[in-house]
Amino acid sequence: MDSIKITNLTYRYPTAEEPVLKNVSLSVKKGELCALVGANGSGKTTLCNAIRGFVPKFYKGDIEGEVIVNGKNVQTEEIGTIAMDVGFVFQNPFTQISGIANTVYDELAFGLCNMGVAPDEIKTRIEEIMKLTKIEEFRDRDPYQLSGGQQQRVALAAILVMGQDVLVIDEPTSQLDPQSTDDVFEIIQLMKSMGKTIVLVEHKMEQIAEYADRVVIMDEGEIVMEGTPKEVFSNPKCMEYHTRLPQCTKIAMELQKEGIDFKDMPVTVEEIVCSIEEMQGK
Repeated sequence: MDSIKITNLTYRYPTAEEPVLKNVSLSVKKGELCALVGANGSGKTTLCNAIRGFVPKFYKGDIEGEVIVNGKNVQTEEIGTIAMDVGFVFQNPFTQISGIANTVYDELAFGLCNMGVAPDEIKTRIEEIMKLTKIEEFRDRDPYQLSGGQQQRVALAAILVMGQDVLVIDEPTSQLDPQSTDDVFEIIQLMKSMGKTIVLVEHKMEQIAEYADRVVIMDEGEIVMEGTPKEVFSNPKCMEYHTRLPQCTKIAMELQKEGIDFKDMPVTVEEIVCSIEEMQGK
């Protein structure tokens, strides 16, 4: 069953001469983590905005085609209705934080209060999500006094507590160090284990290779390649679209030039370690 179905989507911003999305068709199955990758300006964020109904309703412009989320046409439904199905995490956590909550607990309660959720349920949901996302220690802290990585974890928790089935996450680790990146992907993996459908824009290919079910490469507003991480990253053609390979894949390609043959091109650290151990007869 498809949670998201995009058909022949073309979109042009009001002041632009050319469309930023060109005849895009994409289906994302329920519970799938679909990663959007590609160079800056390739249309990834705009496609995310189309999924959550912000184009053309908020950004205006001309649109053709159809975007269906959980059986609802996002172009005909009210944005508030779509927000009940689609959660969105911004690249910068400062944008995500409400600015009116004095504590992390209140930040997580903010969206639920706006939805009219009963106080007892709000408390239950928040306690559960804080425990699952390991942010209980931040409960009484001011969100603006947290580090960038801690804020992003709170932003993810604030979306997860809302209970939407579809989550759109736009470059959540672009401003984070390696440890904070791992912390964020631990929460994304949690979201996936809960059966959430996730559309993720990300430039860190090591994490994409490890966590994504499917990788979609965009270039100049079009989908030019898609498949499993192994299918995409082991195909040399993906580099034609300015897509960085996972480090282990680059290492394997360099080793191949030295005469070391890999039966199956590795795209994760675990895969390259296993391949080398097999070659050594371990």
